[in-house]
Parts: sequence; C-alpha cells; structure tokens
Amino acid sequence: MRLTKFTDLALRSVMRLAVVRDGDDPLTTREVADTMDVPYTHVAKAVTRLQHLGVVEARRGRGGGLALTELGRRSSVGWLVRELEGDGEVVECEGDVPCPLRAACRLRGALRAAQEAFYAALDPLTVADLVSSPTGPVLVGLSVRPVT
Repeated sequence: MRLTKFTDLALRSVMRLAVVRDGDDPLTTREVADTMDVPYTHVAKAVTRLQHLGVVEARRGRGGGLALTELGRRSSVGWLVRELEGDGEVVECEGDVPCPLRAACRLRGALRAAQEAFYAALDPLTVADLVSSPTGPVLVGLSVRPVT
C-alpha cells in the first residue's frame, strides 16, 4: 500500500496539532506548513478536509488558529486513513480501457483483502499513540515560533 501525499500531509498535520499544549497559542495553517516545509495551499486543503471530518477545529481572527478536537485525539489512524484515501481500489479494473480479466480475476479480490489488512493494522493506533515519545518531543521541536 502507498498513501497519497494528501493523506500523508493530513496525518502529519494532525500529529503536529496533537502536541500543542494547553495554554499555548493555537498554530495557524501557515505555521503548520512552515514547520513541515510544505506549501501552504496543500496544508490548507488538508485542514479543510480534516475540519469536515470533525478532527480539526479552525478559528478565524485574533487568537484564532487550528486545534485538534477530542475526536481528533482519539481517532483511529485506520479510520482517518480510510476517510482520507476514500473507497478506491488498489487497481483500476474498470478504467477507460477495462481489463479483459475483470470478470474472472482473482487479483482484484486479493488486493482488496490486502488493503483491508493494511487498514486493520492501523485501526488500533490512535493519534495520541502516534505522538507519544519519542515522536512528540520531535514535533514540538519543529516549532517555527521562538521558544520562551
């Protein structure tokens, strides 16, 4: 399995937001993009999708920024990846030029089973698990703000 760059970026954004401590100013989309050295527009699209899923809350204006919701903290990584990747199959059997084997192919089913096994392996992990030590301190160290 290979995740799309969009899913990878969304997961890294969630992980970065998961280590913002209570009392710290919320991070902005720009700050998340800068800490991960990726284009702002890519992070903005990922944040929008995460908002629709109820994983991230975004507040505008002074004192605004991004915050991980309680759902975001306890979300299964498997659930998040499924939601971000969509229902697509690993292989395209019905494309512009349909595969001539599609009516009697065993590969499609085997790949679907492998895809489900991949997701199932991620199901027990939560976002909180992803940012436990040693990852959390490294994420905090990526701050673009001066540490006071």
